[in-house]
Amino acid sequence: MKPIRKQRLFLIILMLAGLGLAATFALKAFNENLMYFFSTSDVAAGKAPTNAVFRLGGMVVKGSVERPNADLLVRFKLSDFEKEVTVEYSGILPDLFREGQGIVAKGQLDSRGVFVAEEVLAKHDENYMPPEVAGSLKKPVAQP
Repeated sequence: MKPIRKQRLFLIILMLAGLGLAATFALKAFNENLMYFFSTSDVAAGKAPTNAVFRLGGMVVKGSVERPNADLLVRFKLSDFEKEVTVEYSGILPDLFREGQGIVAKGQLDSRGVFVAEEVLAKHDENYMPPEVAGSLKKPVAQP
């Protein structure tokens, strides 16, 4: 094989290896930043991961907001009108947070099955509802 051909082959192999490495890094970064959304019914059914951060959406159950200590810890329940999940958040809640309000929280489940939120987002529109909750409301309710 001529030296020029060897150089070209080496350059092509080097470029393919670089492209493969760049694709690997891009996919790894994408996978690390991927965050799934679960409804409270999914979490209650055990479909949500226990060791990964995900988003949980629903409506704050009326009468469920409690502040057990004098610090910033807040405990409340989220519901999609089928199942409820207890959420704990330590921090300052958004101004628009209130009972009956639709919210999305980011966090993970602890060993007790309680969702420990890192971030709580409340939508400014009073009619806001996560799409999954809106979909569950449209389903017909079975009459006993």
